[in-house]
Amino acid sequence: MTGSARRKAAFPRAAIALLALVAGLLSLASPRAEPGAQAEGVLIPVTGAIGPATSDFFVRQLAAAQESGAHLVVLRIDTPGGLETAMRDMIQAILGADVPVIAFVAPSGARAASAGTYLMYASHVAAMAPATNLGAATPVQIGGAPSGDEPTPAPSRREGKDKGDRDKADGEDESSAPLPGSAMERKAVNDSVAYIRGLAELRGRNADWAERAVREGASLPAQEALTENVIDFVASDLPELLRAIDGRVVKLQSREVTLQTAGIVLREVQTDWRTELLQLITNPNVAYLLMLIGIYGLLLEGYNPGSVLPGVVGAISLLLALFAFQVLSVNYAGLALIALGVLLIVAESFVPSFGTLGLGGIVAFVIGSVILLDSDVPGFSIAWQLIATMGFAGSLLLLAIVSFAVRARRRPVVSGHEGMLREHAEAVEAFDRRGLVRVHGELWNAVTHTPVQAGQRLRIVRVDGLTLQVEPAGD
Repeated sequence: MTGSARRKAAFPRAAIALLALVAGLLSLASPRAEPGAQAEGVLIPVTGAIGPATSDFFVRQLAAAQESGAHLVVLRIDTPGGLETAMRDMIQAILGADVPVIAFVAPSGARAASAGTYLMYASHVAAMAPATNLGAATPVQIGGAPSGDEPTPAPSRREGKDKGDRDKADGEDESSAPLPGSAMERKAVNDSVAYIRGLAELRGRNADWAERAVREGASLPAQEALTENVIDFVASDLPELLRAIDGRVVKLQSREVTLQTAGIVLREVQTDWRTELLQLITNPNVAYLLMLIGIYGLLLEGYNPGSVLPGVVGAISLLLALFAFQVLSVNYAGLALIALGVLLIVAESFVPSFGTLGLGGIVAFVIGSVILLDSDVPGFSIAWQLIATMGFAGSLLLLAIVSFAVRARRRPVVSGHEGMLREHAEAVEAFDRRGLVRVHGELWNAVTHTPVQAGQRLRIVRVDGLTLQVEPAGD
C-alpha cells in the first residue's frame, strides 16, 4: 500500500475517533438524572376566600412549576368561595397548563364551595378527603336582589323539561309561565351554568349535577360526589392520593400524560411577601380602616396646614384604600354615606348645632359602613365588631366636641373689653381725677371719682376707648 493510500485510509478512522470524542464530551456536559433521583411535584395551598391575592399567587406558582419541570401540581383546596374574576384567572391558568393539576379538598372538614367547585371541575384530577364537601356554586349578585322578594332559583334542564311536559298535558301555554328572578340574575346563572358544564364535559364529569350546583346551590359530601362522578377519587391523605392516581392517563392541552406518582416528592410552596401584602391591603376590614385614616388625615392637614405628617399618611392610606376598593365589590352609596358622616362629625366643631350634626354624622357613618361591602361572598364583608367599634369611637369624639363647646360657652371672657372688666390695675402715680395705671405691663390712661395713691390696687369698672374708669379694689 502506498503512502497516499495509507493516509486516505487513516482519515476516516481519525474522523470517527474525533466524532466519538465530541459525543462523549457532550454526554458528560448534558444533564442527566442520577440513579437515585426522584420525581418532584409542587403542592400549592388555596385556603380562605379566593381573591386577587390568591389568584396572583396561584398563577405565578403554576408557571414556576412548569418552568422547573415539575411532574405535577397538587392544588390543596379549603375555600368558602370568592370572586368570579379571580376564579376565572385560576381556571384559565389550569386549562392552559402543560403540567397535570390535581385538585384535592383536604384535610377532613375542608370544603370547596362556590368558586372552589369550579376549580375542582377544571382540574385534570379531582379528589376529596373524607368528611369534606363541595357545591353551592350559585353566583351571588353584589348588592342583593333588586326586588323585595327572595329570588327563585331557575329550574334545571331536567326539571324544566318535566315541568314543560306537565304544563302541556294540562293544556297550559308554556310561554306564559313567569321567568324566575331578575334579568341580571338569569344572565349570571345561565352564564355560570354554561361555564361549569363546559368544564364538566371537558373532564368527563357529571355535567347535570354541576348545573344543579349552580341553579339550586346543591352540595355533596365526598363519598356521594365520587358516586355521582363529580370527582375521581376519595383519599384520606396525600400519600394515599398519590398511590391511587399512579398510572392514570390525563389529557393536557396538546398531549396525553401518564401520571407516575410512585415515590414522587411534593414540595409545598409558601406565600411570599407580595401575596401577603396584597391579601392585607384587600382585606375588607383593613381597607375600611385605611379609608378612615385617609379621610381623617387629610382633614387634619386641612385644619392645620404645614403639619405634613397627617397629610402624607392620609394620602397614602386613601390611595391604598381606593386600590382595595377597586378590587373589592364596593357599594359607592355606602362610601358616600361614610364620607358624609365624617364631615358632619367634623362640622359639629364649627357649627353650634348642640350635637344635631354630629348625631346625624354617626348615623350616616354606621349605615354607610354596613352597606359598604354588602356582598354575600364569604370572606368579603366587614366585621360588624369593627363597625361597632368605629361607631363607638365616633360617638366618643362627638361627645368630646360637645363637652368642649359647653365648657367654652361657660368659660369667662379673657379678651377684648369684656376681658378687661375682670382685670385689676395698679396706680403708677397718685392722682385725684386723671392719671396713669399699669395693666399687664401696659400703661393706660385712667379716670376715677376717688383719689388714689401710687401703687394702689384698682378695679377696672369701665372701658371707654383707650381710657379706663377705675376705683379702689376692695379686700
